[in-house]
Amino acid sequence: MDVLSIFKDLAIIMLFAKIFGLLARKLKAPQVVGEIVAGLLIGPSLLGWVQLNDFLSICAQIGVVMLMFSAGLGTNLRDLLKTGPKALAIACAGVAVPLAGGALLYQCFYGFAPWGSEKFLTAVFIGVIMTATSVSITVETLKELGKLKSKLGTTILSAAIIDDVIGILVLTFVVGFKDPDSNPLRVGFSTIVFFALAVVVGFVIYKVFKFVDKRYPRTHRIPIFALVLCFGFSYLAEKVFGIADITGAYVAGIILCNLRDSDYIEEKLDINSYMIFAPIFFASIGLKTNIEGIGWDLVLFSLAFVAVALVTKIIGCGAVSRLCGFRGKDTLRIGVGMMTRGEVALIVAQRGLSEGMIDSVYFTSVILLIIVSSIATPIILKLLFREKTEKNDTTEEIRA
Repeated sequence: MDVLSIFKDLAIIMLFAKIFGLLARKLKAPQVVGEIVAGLLIGPSLLGWVQLNDFLSICAQIGVVMLMFSAGLGTNLRDLLKTGPKALAIACAGVAVPLAGGALLYQCFYGFAPWGSEKFLTAVFIGVIMTATSVSITVETLKELGKLKSKLGTTILSAAIIDDVIGILVLTFVVGFKDPDSNPLRVGFSTIVFFALAVVVGFVIYKVFKFVDKRYPRTHRIPIFALVLCFGFSYLAEKVFGIADITGAYVAGIILCNLRDSDYIEEKLDINSYMIFAPIFFASIGLKTNIEGIGWDLVLFSLAFVAVALVTKIIGCGAVSRLCGFRGKDTLRIGVGMMTRGEVALIVAQRGLSEGMIDSVYFTSVILLIIVSSIATPIILKLLFREKTEKNDTTEEIRA
């Protein structure tokens, strides 16, 4: 890998991501939409100026990890505990409904198969891909709208994190039917152990940070140590416990969210995230797409795949959120906030390819889902929250 070509790729990505991000803002859309479109434009699908390589993929992964750590730092722990049971119920529906919808979709296109057969497992795995929720784009949108720390924002974040954990457990069980060496019970146990240790170890780490924060307030060592914690938890979650690294990053952020200088940590980390890693991550979604050589049969399946994946998340999460006490457009906001797919869906799909459970052609459907959901979700969320803001403003004018 040529170092100079990396510099060229970074220059192109950052330039186009910023230009299209500003253009998106001018068009009253979130900046992340522009950054995704920029990646699509400069990627292999259109201009072909930038090819996604290992270095850019690693930078993109660092970007999403830092975004989730920042989301954890901005989480109100008290509200998180309050919304915990509701978030769990929403997450369960956000896994079950898309899983069933995806399996049914595949069998409607390619025929129904008997339970336990290879074709049936492929159908189930298509549903497993749909269960993944990528909350990073929703996080960035909620942050722009000033709703990240609200009860609604906290519920979406909590449900998305729980959703990924449940989705990974489901993935493990499904792979277990294909590979006799896989042990679903062990992975389930590892997940429980991770969160149990996160509570105990996290309390100790919080006390240490609180002491350092009190003695050396608003010094650079605090965000540096915080970043160490972020990457450390990401590594342990994925490598040791088999949980998504973004979940570890989010947990690390929650551990430090009650620090007096949590805002200072977030401010310092956002400089690196905003300048380099976040644009690369969002642009990489477009860079992953290559629309050459797609047949009409795959086009039809991909369109149906996207539609079912989006609708089942909205129906499942929205319906259960209503049962949990949310009313009106808030149920729709939760459903829409949960429908984004990203790095987790790609990881799940890649695992399916490596296990021989799906064919490589279906990767195109996953990419299309990621692009459509990544672009549609922030736009729809902004429209939904704008309507709420306009109603509040009208009410205040009437009262005045």
